[in-house]
Amino acid sequence: MRRWLPLLALIMLAGCTTRDRYVQWEPVPPESFPKITAVGYAPLASQPSKNASERVLMAMQASKIAAYRELAEQVYGQQLTAESKVGDWMLKSDNVKVSVSGMIRGARVVRSYPAGDNYVTELELDFANVWQLYQQQNRPQRVKEITYF
Repeated sequence: MRRWLPLLALIMLAGCTTRDRYVQWEPVPPESFPKITAVGYAPLASQPSKNASERVLMAMQASKIAAYRELAEQVYGQQLTAESKVGDWMLKSDNVKVSVSGMIRGARVVRSYPAGDNYVTELELDFANVWQLYQQQNRPQRVKEITYF
C-alpha cells in the first residue's frame, strides 16, 4: 500500500494542473459564393394521361426533377460504370451506366414555361443561401478566443 501512495499523490496533483477554459468560436465564411443554374425539359406528348391539363402538370413536375438532377450532377458529379465485351476480335457489347446521388437544398425555380412540345424549368442554386442553410445545422467554426481561469 505504501508504494502506491506516491503514485496516487502524483495523479491527484496532475489533475490540479489542468486549467478550466472558455473557448469562443466564430464562423468561417468562404471567400466567394458561386451561383449555378440548371435546365430541365419534359415532353408534353409522352406524359401518361388523356387529359391535356394533367399532361401539363406532369410535364411541369418531370422538368423540375430533370433540372434538380442536373444541379446534382454539377454539385456531386456522376458515377460512371462501363463494361465492354470483345469476342472474335470484335466488339460484342458496350454498356455504360450513369448514376447521380446527392441532396440539393436551397435551389429556387427561376422560370417554368411551355416551349413548343416541351415543358421547361430553370433552377438556380446560390451557394450563399446554401451556406446559410448549412450554418443553421452544422456551424463550421474556428477558435476566436480562449479565456483561461
